[in-house]
Amino acid sequence: MARALELAARGLYTTDPNPRVGCVIERDGRVIGEGWHVRAGEPHAEVLALHAAGPQARGATVYVTLEPCSHTGRTPPCADALIAAGVARVVCSSVDPHPRVAGTGIERLRAAGIAVSTGLLAAEARALNMGFFSRFERGRPWIRLKLAMSLDARTAPAGGGRVWISGEASRADVQAWRARSGAILTGAGTVRVDDPRLDVRLAYGPWVRQPLRVLLDPMLSCATSAKLFHGDGALVFAANDAPLRSESSARVERLPRAAGGLDLRAVAARLAELEVNELLVECGPRLAGAFVSAGLVDELLLYIAPMLLGADAAPLLHVSGMGPPGSLPAFDIQDVRRMGEDLRLILIPKHS
Repeated sequence: MARALELAARGLYTTDPNPRVGCVIERDGRVIGEGWHVRAGEPHAEVLALHAAGPQARGATVYVTLEPCSHTGRTPPCADALIAAGVARVVCSSVDPHPRVAGTGIERLRAAGIAVSTGLLAAEARALNMGFFSRFERGRPWIRLKLAMSLDARTAPAGGGRVWISGEASRADVQAWRARSGAILTGAGTVRVDDPRLDVRLAYGPWVRQPLRVLLDPMLSCATSAKLFHGDGALVFAANDAPLRSESSARVERLPRAAGGLDLRAVAARLAELEVNELLVECGPRLAGAFVSAGLVDELLLYIAPMLLGADAAPLLHVSGMGPPGSLPAFDIQDVRRMGEDLRLILIPKHS
């Protein structure tokens, strides 16, 4: 199963919106077939492993990191392929949370006389697909908030304007996080000040999969010439009362308002409907603070640069500190890593 997880991780940047799945087929203590899911619409891990094993799969044990599917989507059911191959046993890490599967693949295998067990390395398999599980269990993507700050917790110079806080190594690391995300989200203020492209500029194999670019612009105030709108694939969320305006290349959807902007829970729910598993938020202090205050940050990527910007520079987050002690969110540090001259911290909320 550990090997199957290694194989599944090869699809980190390519399988979206499908889960990352790996499969190993073993017989008499020897691996006879391996496979991993590469892209949506292409064969699943089990089918590729069965193809590699050939006739030897009959009577073998299959290790797969997610329950074999039982429905016909863009590919036929993997459970049927395993039954047809005559495997004796299937070990899967976890039950598929997709409502069209959700245990029915396991039931079909058992009905065919195949022994099935679940739970092996389940935590590791879940961590590889946290967004896929989040989308079906919570109705929203797994949300990462990316922030870069100086030693004095500032994010932009007092005089305004664009300045790189983190170094080249950190910026390259952000590209990898973008590449594994189903969507990248920012706010209107960031577009007006920084005019970001929010695209992926790293190739993984012969292709680059570009995430959905999402802009929260309640009043449709951003110029249609912004780099975010270059090419296809941008989505703008506006308020229900925003003025009518045509965007040159972006789709506009309207959502309810909330205090200070749009209803962020409605934003997250809509992105889940659009099959976004992992959402990367790259924005200014106000929108970042709103995500944190709403309890919508599952993971915080924090890059710290060895510089000072001064007390008048923009803060890391705008969050209200008027509540009782301990009312503001607290985080646990999961990882600390050197990125060139910077430090990268990965943190998760303590309540998680």
